[in-house]
Amino acid sequence: MLSGTFSARAYSFFDTLLWIAGLNLLWIVFTLLGLGVFGAGPATAAAQIAVRKRAAGDAAPLLRSFPAAYFRNFLKANMLSLPVVAVAAALVLNWNYFSHGSGLFPQLMAAGIFLAAIFLAGAACYLFPMYARYELPVPQYLPMSSRFAVRHLAGTVILLFVSAAVLYASSCLPGLIPFFSIGAWLYLTGWLCDRFFTANDESVAAAAEPAMHPALQGASTA
Repeated sequence: MLSGTFSARAYSFFDTLLWIAGLNLLWIVFTLLGLGVFGAGPATAAAQIAVRKRAAGDAAPLLRSFPAAYFRNFLKANMLSLPVVAVAAALVLNWNYFSHGSGLFPQLMAAGIFLAAIFLAGAACYLFPMYARYELPVPQYLPMSSRFAVRHLAGTVILLFVSAAVLYASSCLPGLIPFFSIGAWLYLTGWLCDRFFTANDESVAAAAEPAMHPALQGASTA
């Protein structure tokens, strides 16, 4: 029995590693297909849709589902990603400018920009997993992911820690980047966000249920 359980877990582990490697390769290929800046958003959307399906137990072939999701969401995903990229670029340029300045004001500005960048990174971690799960008007995704990041600080800290850990591992072992780094980050953040969203939906539904049945609530109180 123990041997069978170990074999099943080992198979699941290596199957997941292989799946992550495939996701990593597809993300790179389709990002390059979109000339980088125009391909990263659709590739990330396709990856998070694939991660959510896998988390739900859907064994759809990655080689078939990823390209379909990429082209189907190309326009909307760019509408999501390009503003975030523009804001991130502006924060980097401004931080670079103020961090090299002397005096109190430039240093305070650099610190404020750094905090804003951390907040943007936290919101961005939720952005495409939220897109993969919920049907919303495109302009609402970033404000919703920002509010979710603030209201669920523990989850946001976990996502930022995972992102920092992946970045650190990739800087120490650059050979991971073309094979695992991007796919691992997409898989871990997508899986975690799916759990956070599920827990939030359940808590919202539980809180709304008494309001939907006031007569039953009064009867139980009596």
